[in-house]
Amino acid sequence: MRQVIFHVTCCMLHVTMLHKPVLLKEVIEILNPQSGENFIDTTIGDGGHAQEIIEKIKPNGKLIGIDWDREQISKLKIKFSEYLKSDNLILINDNYKNLENIIKQYNIHKISGILFDLGFSRYHIEDSGKGFSFQKNEPLIMRYENSEESNGMTAAEIVNTWPEEKLEKILKEYGEEKFFRQIAKKIYEESKKNPIKTTFDLAGIIRNAVPFWYAKRKINPATKTFQALRIAVNDEFENIRTGLSAAVKIIANGGKIAVITFHSGEDRIVKNFLKEKQTEKILKIINKKVIKPSYTEIRENLSARSAKLRTAVRI
Repeated sequence: MRQVIFHVTCCMLHVTMLHKPVLLKEVIEILNPQSGENFIDTTIGDGGHAQEIIEKIKPNGKLIGIDWDREQISKLKIKFSEYLKSDNLILINDNYKNLENIIKQYNIHKISGILFDLGFSRYHIEDSGKGFSFQKNEPLIMRYENSEESNGMTAAEIVNTWPEEKLEKILKEYGEEKFFRQIAKKIYEESKKNPIKTTFDLAGIIRNAVPFWYAKRKINPATKTFQALRIAVNDEFENIRTGLSAAVKIIANGGKIAVITFHSGEDRIVKNFLKEKQTEKILKIINKKVIKPSYTEIRENLSARSAKLRTAVRI
C-alpha cells in the first residue's frame, strides 16, 4: 500500500507509504492469481496490491476493491478507470466487516482469494484533515469513513468525555503504551479545564505527561496514543474479527486468505483466528511461520519493518 520516508518515526506506527505495496511479491506468490479468477482486496487504499492482481486475472477475472473512505474510492476511479471500463474492477465504498452483504449485492461467486492489508494510507496522514497525524494541527476526528456522513464517535469525543479508567484501558490494550496511566490521567485532567480540540492540543498534553527521556526519543511520544485512539474510534479490532469470519464464509474451497498486519494486537487476532479455524478443519494455515519483509524491502521501505503476513487456504 504506500509510503513517505520522513513520516516513519513521526507518524502512527503502521503507515505504509508512497504507493509501495508491502510484501507484494510474497502476497502474489501465495494468492497465485490466474486469468479468469475473482479476488477481493478488502482494504484497497492506493491500489498497489490490487493492480498486480488485476493484471494477472485479466481479461475475464474480477477484483472487488473495498475501502471505508469515499475519497480513496474516488481517487481510484480516476487512477483505475481502464480497469473499471474493462469490467475487471468493482470499487465499493464500505467496511470489510460487511463482506457477506457486499458479495450478495454484487452476486460475485467463486472467490479465489481475499487480501486484508491492515495498514492505512498516506492519504489519511497527508490529505484527509481528520487528525490522524500529530505533525499537522487538525481536528481530532480519526474516522476512516466520511465524517460528514457519520454519526460515529470521534477521537475528540473520547479524550473529552471518557473516564480516566477507560482511557487507560485503550492506551494499554490498543496502543501498548508504557505510560498509559500517566497519559490517561493528564488527558482526563486537561479535558476538564478546556476541551481538547486538535492534534496539537493532544500531542502537547501527552508530551507533558511522560518522562523527559521518553519525550526525547526518535519516536514521538504521542505515537502510541494516537494509534490507540484511531483503533478505538474505528473499532478496528472487532472489524478484523468480523471481516475474517465473513471471508471464511464466502471464499471458495481452495481459495486463500492473506492478511498483512502492522500491530501486535492485530497480528494476535489474526493468528488466533486462523489457528481456531484450522482446528475446526475449515482452514489450513499455509505458512507455519509468519512471513516478514526482507532486509532489502525494509531498507527501501522502512515502514514495512513491522509488517507480518499470515495466510491460509479454505478446505
